[in-house]
Amino acid sequence: MHYDYVIVGAGFAGSVLAERLATQLDKRILLIDKRSHIGGNAFDCLNEDGILIHQYGPHIFHTNSPEVYTYLSQFTQWRPYEHRVLASVDGQLLPIPINLDTVNKLYGYSFTSEQLMAYFDSVGEPVADIQTAEDVVVSQVGRDLYEKFFRGYTRKQWGVDPSQLDKMVTARIPTRINQDDRYFTDQFQCMPLHGYTKMFEKMVDHPNIQLLLGTDFKEINQQLSFDELIYTGPIDEYFDCCYGKLPYRSLRFDHQTLEVANYQPVAVVNYPNEHAYTRITEYKKLTGQEHTKTSITFEYPQDEGDPYYPIPRPENAALYRQYKQLADGQASVHFVGRLGTYRYYNMDQVVAQALTLFKKLAGIDSLQEAIKG
Repeated sequence: MHYDYVIVGAGFAGSVLAERLATQLDKRILLIDKRSHIGGNAFDCLNEDGILIHQYGPHIFHTNSPEVYTYLSQFTQWRPYEHRVLASVDGQLLPIPINLDTVNKLYGYSFTSEQLMAYFDSVGEPVADIQTAEDVVVSQVGRDLYEKFFRGYTRKQWGVDPSQLDKMVTARIPTRINQDDRYFTDQFQCMPLHGYTKMFEKMVDHPNIQLLLGTDFKEINQQLSFDELIYTGPIDEYFDCCYGKLPYRSLRFDHQTLEVANYQPVAVVNYPNEHAYTRITEYKKLTGQEHTKTSITFEYPQDEGDPYYPIPRPENAALYRQYKQLADGQASVHFVGRLGTYRYYNMDQVVAQALTLFKKLAGIDSLQEAIKG
């Protein structure tokens, strides 16, 4: 069979593009994934106890884009959810991002917002040219809070010291002088009511979309007939790592079901200290599911395994640019997604990137037009 598009990867980028091209342009699509399921890292499923878990760690949907929210709302109802994270520091569970309550509880102060701002000014270490993840934090909140909340966590997460990482790593985490303990402040914060996988199933349920799971594109490429390719896998793998392998950080997940109804006060607790794991997630607090048992996951960052996070260091960005130059020379191949563009994107950013590519392929002027049902 001849396909208009072969799409490699059935995560957000691949599924969004498959849906749009099939439903809006009547294109014939082959959607391929190495894994045995759709949804990429956002895949969720019922475990053996009937608890809905996120197989690859917690995925919390949040966006400031009405277009992204409106588009995904065609495939799911939503459960309102505002994410709150606590960090285990000095024997206490304290709000992260750092806010007024974090500092007051940690040190026994009773600062007002104005006093906290003055305190940050007094302990912050001036950095003339902010380049690294360490620079960002010590300039904002000083050395002690940096050591307690950021350095250990970042070293575990990325495998290198924050002084060796790009500033974007910690720039994603704001510091607040009020009591707002929400992890995100986006306009839209919610979870798919019946889970991510159900949303993906609706997205790719179309007669023009053929799914091929548990399949490596490279092994069947020569047997396929198609006009254009959309590739959401690692860009270096597409080019046989001809310039060398792009470094990624991977994760190992230890899923456990406990014979208790509740385990921790919030969905995610960070451990920026001597523990080998970075965080513990309790899924019922994300999904709202009621169950007599609870399921938790310990997250262990590691070098080997599936690629999760592009490591933001200047030499890696330079290596990616070499691959991008090759990619730009591929007229009928489109690279998209976190792995395809070697960028640490949130889910909504990947959806927006995919919709933007669809807009280009369809010759449409606006995102509003691109998301119409």
